[in-house]
Amino acid sequence: MSPAWTSLMSVANVVRCRRFIGRIAADSLKSYRNYTTRLKPRTTVVASPLTSSLNVAKHSIITQDVTRCNIVNLRQFSTDGSISNVLTEEKEDIDPFSLVQDDLNHLCSNIKQELRTDVGCLFDISSYHFDGMGKFFRPMVVLLMAKACNIHVAYNVLDDSGSKGSIPLSSSQKVIAMLAEMIHTASLIHDDVIDKAEMRRGKPTVQKLWGQTRAVLTGNYILAVASIALARIRNEEVVTVLTQILEDLIEGEFMQLGSKEQENERFSHYLKKTYKKTASLVANTCKAVAIISQCSENVIEIAFEYGKHIGIAFQLIDDLLDFISNEIVLGKPASADLKLGLATAPVLFAAHQYSEINPMIMRRFSQPGDIQRTLELVAKSDGVSSTLFLAKEHCKEAVKNISQLAASRERQALINISHRVIDRLK
Repeated sequence: MSPAWTSLMSVANVVRCRRFIGRIAADSLKSYRNYTTRLKPRTTVVASPLTSSLNVAKHSIITQDVTRCNIVNLRQFSTDGSISNVLTEEKEDIDPFSLVQDDLNHLCSNIKQELRTDVGCLFDISSYHFDGMGKFFRPMVVLLMAKACNIHVAYNVLDDSGSKGSIPLSSSQKVIAMLAEMIHTASLIHDDVIDKAEMRRGKPTVQKLWGQTRAVLTGNYILAVASIALARIRNEEVVTVLTQILEDLIEGEFMQLGSKEQENERFSHYLKKTYKKTASLVANTCKAVAIISQCSENVIEIAFEYGKHIGIAFQLIDDLLDFISNEIVLGKPASADLKLGLATAPVLFAAHQYSEINPMIMRRFSQPGDIQRTLELVAKSDGVSSTLFLAKEHCKEAVKNISQLAASRERQALINISHRVIDRLK
């Protein structure tokens, strides 16, 4: 084949890949609007759909060390070669963590107080991961959303100086943030049992130290204690919203156990699973604090949509980091998903360019050489940069939603979080 023809075929593949990414971006947003509308007939906010054709080209320079698949440089360029601002610039240098630091500083101690028990070593095991070493991403988002909603509701009675200050959080809103971390941690303990994982957050897992039986029971105990704390809020609507998270977690785990045989159904299956296992927790806890703020139906939906999109973006970046980071940075083994037989976004995008990945997906990378070959093909493909692009599209939707709330430092912090989700290294 002549060099000119090879070059032409390469360009054609890039064009087809961009169209595919655009279709995935549009379909994923449409899919979740349809799914969440079915769950919540109250939906009143509909974000503008993404166009199916992308005008932005992605460029990633990847090292040839495909066993680690390290990205040396990952930038996004517009078609004219200039750097494209996919997200709005941070207008204020606001550290999201600093606005809720006092509440987060007490989070672990409050959780440990809830977990107190005289039964054997149950307290020691259940409090093991509440050591203050986590990212606290979920409770941080929930607390910021609660403050932003409180300010939005009180907007008309505040002064018009442009600085709206801050509104105290209610005790119930603080409880929701605590529950977000408890449910998340319980799900991680259960995940580690299913995955037979030995490391989590840079230290041995619960199941590694105490065995599978105690790990399963510990996860159940944390969820039970969280349920009791939720009941004390005495808000039926909030209870319904939070229990939806538990249902989604279980359904998402079951979805992860299987894979769609039809190639065109795999990405939809993956995104729906991602929503259930990760984004539902962020979306529904944001919704819960908006309900407690006595927000309008419209604002409650805005809170839910923000949490949904930021949660999906967070998981997309998590799946991306599994290919480009290492165990020391992540605090858990890299390339773990492939070793568990899971095809995440980078692999699914790569499969669109290299069809030989499809049979490996179906056999869950179980044959000798499957994982190594998949790493090689992902490194050669646009899988990583396409995943990054899709994560940015979800962040854009999150920003579009939260920007409808009244201006405040907390609202700006939620906007800034979208940048940090994309830029994070672990």
